[in-house]
Amino acid sequence: MNLVLESSESVPFYTDMRSTLTAMGVEATAYDWFVSDVETNIAVPALADGDAWVTGEELSQMLSHDIQFIWGVFSAVPKGRRFEVLVPPGADGNPNFWQPPAVRPQLEGACFEIVCWDSSATVLVGVSGVQAEQFLATYPDALPLSSMWPKSNA
Repeated sequence: MNLVLESSESVPFYTDMRSTLTAMGVEATAYDWFVSDVETNIAVPALADGDAWVTGEELSQMLSHDIQFIWGVFSAVPKGRRFEVLVPPGADGNPNFWQPPAVRPQLEGACFEIVCWDSSATVLVGVSGVQAEQFLATYPDALPLSSMWPKSNA
């Protein structure tokens, strides 16, 4: 399932990954994460070299600070399943979220992805029904991502 949250008064800033994961009922430590295309409001030493694999524990520690992720893609993969990433997932300049067909996680093998979109939206890609239900319970103004697609005249 794919959702988008934007213009919500329930969110202190976009994207607050700590509150996003909490709303989904996801523990960062349950996954390994490939983090790509990141721009933040403060320096994040673990991401200083650009796209990177981080453990769930490292992500959890990172998120113990108030970091605004302006752009970024967080790809959750099963713990211990790291692999070489030839084409890292991207947010900035990626039009695929906003048009059919429905997007899937960009990183092959990812369980789901969280996309931080220009400090104005959070996009959830490939989340489970349970994760979507929990997110919607916290943020009832979240919408199906397909609602953002251009309307067909057919």
